[in-house]
Amino acid sequence: MADDCLFCGIVAGDVPAKVVRRENGMVAFHDIAPKAPVHVLVIPERHVDSLAGVEGLTPGERADMLAFTAAVAREHGLEPTGYRVTTNHGADGLQSVHHLHWHVMGGTRLSDTM
Repeated sequence: MADDCLFCGIVAGDVPAKVVRRENGMVAFHDIAPKAPVHVLVIPERHVDSLAGVEGLTPGERADMLAFTAAVAREHGLEPTGYRVTTNHGADGLQSVHHLHWHVMGGTRLSDTM
């Protein structure tokens, strides 16, 4: 856990969030500035800065993250029509919170420029 990390604060329960799922070291919650009708963030409870630091997670955590992300999309009814899963790394990738997180977005036809 990083002391100054917003998402670590959510994991710890110190920062409020609309959590929709939590299990196997993963947490999913609604984005506070959604870019689609459904916009949920998926994070590992263990702090790693970005995808570039994914080796900081165990192989089991990495595998669970994929299954967990797919389950979040399915639970939000996104499977039949499709959805997008993205992550950002670094300044040029526009990463705003330096804790690995996946954006699960859908519920409408998404922009082809995103």
